Amino acid sequence: MSKNMNTLDRRLRAFLIAPVAAVIGVLVGPGNVAAIVLYVVAAVMLSTSAAGYCPLYTLLRLDTLNGRHGRALTH
Repeated sequence: MSKNMNTLDRRLRAFLIAPVAAVIGVLVGPGNVAAIVLYVVAAVMLSTSAAGYCPLYTLLRLDTLNGRHGRALTH
């Protein structure tokens, strides 16, 4: 598993998307299904940001680290 996310992508996930998802989850109501989904989204954003690897990017053949978008990755 090699990294496929650049620094900007990782920072946006960790410092913008994850906190916003968590705050909206709190505002929606902690026991609500939508809130639980938002908490999971926040956790996934934080974990992929920490690892520098996004499995969805691999499926979509994206690589923001090396600037490849939509092309096959070399192994």
